[in-house]
Amino acid sequence: MVNPGFFPLLIGGLLVNNYVLSQFLGICPFLGVSKKVGPAVGMSAAVIFVMLMATAATWPIFHFLLAPNDLNYLRTIVFILVIAALVQLVELVLKRFVKPLYNALGIYLPLITTNCAVLGVTILNIDSNYTFIAALINAFASGAGFLLAMVLFAGVRERLELVPVPESLKGLPITLVAASLVSVSFLGFQGLFGL
Repeated sequence: MVNPGFFPLLIGGLLVNNYVLSQFLGICPFLGVSKKVGPAVGMSAAVIFVMLMATAATWPIFHFLLAPNDLNYLRTIVFILVIAALVQLVELVLKRFVKPLYNALGIYLPLITTNCAVLGVTILNIDSNYTFIAALINAFASGAGFLLAMVLFAGVRERLELVPVPESLKGLPITLVAASLVSVSFLGFQGLFGL
């Protein structure tokens, strides 16, 4: 088992290996829920929670159930089922206790189930051979990196609403151009700490 330490995992998840801006995982909610900062923060909080809970559930399932019984080939299917159950739990809680956020997230909340960033963090924790604590730290850092990307991009998109955009770039084209520029800004962190 590998335990690279708290600080390298935190910086790695936030900046160096940012799932959205460096690894291009989780693009659907990144583009869909980043029109305003409020819903972007709410979606990111839900993703952080699901990443932490999915890691807390999938790590022991893999190490104590799948690996000892030579069932590694079932990893992806089992992880998706665990993530789907957790997303349903988050959806029920938000619908019951935070109705405005539930309405703001709309269709993107159930899509956390298919958010490849959530599945990616669980699989990469196993592939990196992290200890349980290191896997949880990596999941939190990856979720915080998702939050950082969402908030930065929501701020950019809110500013785009205030500037004149050529007619041919309005809508999705300018959104993709802005996303690529934000992503390029994170290339400067590559190689930091050897991550």
